[in-house]
Amino acid sequence: MRSRVPQLRLDELLEELQARIDAARGTRDRVHSLLEAVLSVGRELDLTQALRRIVEAAAVLVDARYAALGVIGPDGTTLSEFLTVGLSEEEIARIGSYPTGRGILGELIHHPETLRLAELSAHGASYGFPANHPPMRTFLGVPVRVRDKVFGNLYLTDKRGGEEFDADDESVLSTLAVAAGVAIDNARLYEEAQRQQRWLSASAEITRGLLSGSARTDVLGLIAQRAREITRSELADVSVPVPGADAVRVELALGGDAAGRLGLVVPLEGSLSGEACAQGSPAATDDLSADPRLAAGPRRFEGLGPAVAVPLGLATGEVGGVLLLARRSGEQPFREEEIAPLLGFAGQAALALELAERRRDAEQLAMLEDRDRIARDLHDLAIQRLFATGMTLQSATRFIDHPGASDRVLRAVGDLDETIKIIRSTIFGLRVREEGAGQGLRAQVVRVVEEAQPSLGFAPRLSMEGLLDTDVPVQVADHVVAVLGEALSNAARHAKAHRVEVGLQATGTRVSLSVRDDGIGIPAQGRRSGLRNLAERAEGLGGTLELTSPPDGGTALVWSVPLG
Repeated sequence: MRSRVPQLRLDELLEELQARIDAARGTRDRVHSLLEAVLSVGRELDLTQALRRIVEAAAVLVDARYAALGVIGPDGTTLSEFLTVGLSEEEIARIGSYPTGRGILGELIHHPETLRLAELSAHGASYGFPANHPPMRTFLGVPVRVRDKVFGNLYLTDKRGGEEFDADDESVLSTLAVAAGVAIDNARLYEEAQRQQRWLSASAEITRGLLSGSARTDVLGLIAQRAREITRSELADVSVPVPGADAVRVELALGGDAAGRLGLVVPLEGSLSGEACAQGSPAATDDLSADPRLAAGPRRFEGLGPAVAVPLGLATGEVGGVLLLARRSGEQPFREEEIAPLLGFAGQAALALELAERRRDAEQLAMLEDRDRIARDLHDLAIQRLFATGMTLQSATRFIDHPGASDRVLRAVGDLDETIKIIRSTIFGLRVREEGAGQGLRAQVVRVVEEAQPSLGFAPRLSMEGLLDTDVPVQVADHVVAVLGEALSNAARHAKAHRVEVGLQATGTRVSLSVRDDGIGIPAQGRRSGLRNLAERAEGLGGTLELTSPPDGGTALVWSVPLG
């Protein structure tokens, strides 16, 4: 009996020693696994992949069936991203949308401290599970901090074997959370450096385009395309203010239904681009398709979520346009560190708009100067020489005895006078400004004739004579423009002409408009409402309308009214 007591005691000591050796080995293995997890997480520089590695490592270290990492959104009260381990794609689809931070998940958001529970449902903040969600009992939650700011939380549930999470699990997970914070910070810094490099490359590319004199639309397209690529946006639009209206028009559209958005005009109030244009500062939303503030225009942003609109400010202090970027629904909202580089990029876009405006002004000025030079040359050289030639011929008729020869010379003199009138009309036309100042009768007639060219299939011949912009009152000028438009429209629709001549003359007491063509002549039957309107316009001003068919064919319309 005495001999067995020491033997039993020795067996107990050996079992205890074996247990401690097993425990030490287990601790060693767990520390080794923790170190491997820390190294694995730290090597990852892509932020999304780093977050995925953190969740997977946490599940392995504490032997949890389910693991998740919830990223806290910009508002600090909800989850903007939720990564899970342990659930299949089918299970996730059946459960539905990811949680936003209520219940136990929200408890860690509002109180960022380690939380360990033996029974989830027993906690006062428990919210329950949605339909088709697998049952979960045990729980371990640990906050993940990046530079003393809570980035998100690690959530572990259902330790395998039906056991509860213990203090060792809590210690291991807390250590992993510290390493995860460092890894997330490194990934963020790397991502930021890469993004800055892309912005710099894009800025250099755009600067080359600006200095090389590329077209305005090309530079704007390059800016929108690079901004869309760098921010990983689904679409990019450039809108410009509509002159004289509280609205913006989409001048350039990339991505999505670009054709449906291009040219769209929306009011400033009720649109994200309009808000940025009106305020002169960036405007953002987390859900472009459902934001109640954005009700203007057709619903053209279905399936889109986060968006930002950045104004393109000009040197004058005015907003020259707006750059709109939007991501797909469910993606990350635009952060401040993303919007800041966009402001600099928008400055380049504004520079493109301003350079294009200045280049257009310079081209317009050069064109007007060239027209003035041509007009001076025509007046000082061509007209003077033609006039001198006409005077010489006219004086020479006194020495011509043959009547036929004398008549021919006089006709030649008349032709020279007609040529001088045509050249003078051309000079007046060259000196008409096409934009801004081109509101006189001459400019309006030129525009009507140019607009008729596509429907006619050829350019009508135009001659103008007299002080049309000064002697013809505005009320009469409006009628002249309307009559000319109707006459050219009739010629395009009915005459089947190959040549149309338009003449406009102001004599000081009367203004006459003539439109002649070489078409099929006046139809015997047909609608005459258009011609009746022209006649009524003439009668209302005390004038006349004459419509004839010349011997050589075609139609001659002469509309004439007095200048009272």
